[in-house]
Amino acid sequence: MEKREKFASRLGFILISAGCAIGLGDVWRFPYITGQYGGGIFVLIYLVFIFFLGVPIMTMEFAVGRASKKSIALSFNVLEKKGQKWHWMGYAGIAGNYILMMFYTTVAGWMLAYFYKMVRGQFVGLDPQQVAQVFGNFIADPIEMTIWMVITTVLCFGICSFGLQEGVEKVTKVMMVILLFLIITLAVKSMTLPNASEGLKFYLMPDINSIKEKGIWETVFAAMSQAFFTLSIGIGSLAIFGSYIDKERSLLGESVNIATLDTLISLIAGLIIFPACFSFNVDPGQGPGLIFITLPNIFNSMAGGRIWGSLFFLFMAFAAYSTVIAVFENIMSFGMDLWDWSRKKAAIINIILIIILNIPCILGFNVLSWIQPLGEGTGILDLEDFIISYNLLPIGSLVYLLFCVTRYGWGFENYLEEVNTGKGLKVPRSMKGYLTWVLSIIIIVVFIQGYINLFSK
Repeated sequence: MEKREKFASRLGFILISAGCAIGLGDVWRFPYITGQYGGGIFVLIYLVFIFFLGVPIMTMEFAVGRASKKSIALSFNVLEKKGQKWHWMGYAGIAGNYILMMFYTTVAGWMLAYFYKMVRGQFVGLDPQQVAQVFGNFIADPIEMTIWMVITTVLCFGICSFGLQEGVEKVTKVMMVILLFLIITLAVKSMTLPNASEGLKFYLMPDINSIKEKGIWETVFAAMSQAFFTLSIGIGSLAIFGSYIDKERSLLGESVNIATLDTLISLIAGLIIFPACFSFNVDPGQGPGLIFITLPNIFNSMAGGRIWGSLFFLFMAFAAYSTVIAVFENIMSFGMDLWDWSRKKAAIINIILIIILNIPCILGFNVLSWIQPLGEGTGILDLEDFIISYNLLPIGSLVYLLFCVTRYGWGFENYLEEVNTGKGLKVPRSMKGYLTWVLSIIIIVVFIQGYINLFSK
């Protein structure tokens, strides 16, 4: 049995865990959902949920990882009492990480493809119809999408195969520093565009009318579920990093740092997108097409647009890759924990597996586009996303929560001791009622409401 690897630095742990949380949910989903739910007021509600819902569950995932020194494949086995069945969650967690990568790796490949297209000047001189056509042609071509997905898979598993410190930590640190630099540069550029102030006003000023229009409950639910999904909690993709850290720092303090960094990136992404949309008279609430159709049009009409567009898609690729690398590290640890595989063996087997598993998602846009599992206009990607976002993440979070706070699991005392070991913020004992009842109810509500929204469409 190899000795458990450790992070070289605390910064490495914070940046990698934040990298896992910072993904397309922040820079793709957050701005358009904010656009749909009236800007500023949605942002406020979202911030409340990140810290009151997301952070406590994050501490639980880290605590289970750190106490067991294992990935989700074995962490419950180590901590549960004799005869208990919590380890069944391990199978759901393993499945969850694979299902997430069955579509996320494909979409991460889109970001790299668009960076390449921007650098080559493929959008120069195209009108809006032609820009939309580029995206249409791209997703209609399974070969081109597969090539970018394979590059992504091989590259990210390659990084993980060098080890935690030499591969994952080194590369992610550099990527996150560049990502922060790119996003701030792009935000400054966007905020100096003509009419940018209108976009900032929409984004940062609460708009009561939009809440009346959508309904307060729907707005609150959208903010709650976005907070939930952005931190990737519930399937053990953060627990693995808990298993690599020492006991010098308390886990609440570290979770707050990670959530703050994640939220900061989301907020700055909005500072790029809203001023640009208002400057060029584009609806910011128009869904995922915003990134691939609207923004290339905006860059086209901007001075130096090819450079800014290239930088934007490089930033998007880094945001996606930071998550892919983090989840791949988790996926590789399954084979390493369960069957003592070497890193290289785990990487090679999973490269083949992930490439095969991504094929349905890719074909869902073209050859298999007649499969519409969640109703008209949906594809295989939507089904995979629904299984993860509305099922495995909330159920997994509830399992972590009950495991940590009830006597039928690991127990509140054990959780409290682990989470509060080390310097930094402590979880007070008085939080037990809130954690046990309020959080459980919120998670169940998110779960049920997800189904209500699906079937009421």
